[in-house]
Amino acid sequence: MVKKTLATIGLIAGGWAIATAAQAEVRIIGDVGTTGIGFHASIPLRSDMNARLGSGFLGYSYEGKTRDMEYQLKLKANTYEALLDWFPAAESSFRVTTGLAYNGNKIDVVAQPNVAGGYTVNGRTYSTGVVGQVNGKVSFNKVAPYLGIGWGRPSEKEKGWSFSTDVGVLFQGSPKTSLSNTGCAAGAAVCTQFANDLARENEQLRDEVGRFKAYPVLRVGISYRF
Repeated sequence: MVKKTLATIGLIAGGWAIATAAQAEVRIIGDVGTTGIGFHASIPLRSDMNARLGSGFLGYSYEGKTRDMEYQLKLKANTYEALLDWFPAAESSFRVTTGLAYNGNKIDVVAQPNVAGGYTVNGRTYSTGVVGQVNGKVSFNKVAPYLGIGWGRPSEKEKGWSFSTDVGVLFQGSPKTSLSNTGCAAGAAVCTQFANDLARENEQLRDEVGRFKAYPVLRVGISYRF
């Protein structure tokens, strides 16, 4: 269902952009920010409104922890956006932006053993040599609404360089998390108990990454009108 929805959005947005571009000058914007390094094509629709189609890519590693465990987390941001910019004042570069994004953001998780070489989970301590490595994944809704403001109004008459900014939020929904271990060499009872404790730990991990439910978007861009 999600794939069909995205395909429909893509066809509509693509056809709309092509039809509009035939009558308007397109400005290509290179940008960098919390959505990574990317680009957008800005297409004027009317005097107070532009369309933007683009994408961004980012890789970022950081450390996080729950009450019991520490983690190495790697964020992989990957978004494709269809946006509308509305300029409420005729002589101002201030804009209000809304739209949809295909959201490929995800986080890979690797649990870090404590100084004794083990994990303490749900009040129990396990040796990594017995229960193996603990890994996890975090994912979000594939279709995410975007709402923000910004500055930057490409001139419809003058060619050349211009600069822009975006400040907004990508509403990517509550994270979906999973934790599992590989290589458990203990007996069935210990391996089962550890799996049950990881299920409890997974709830704590979900709370730790819950702040990404609303992903902040801060971007600066530079563009050239041909």
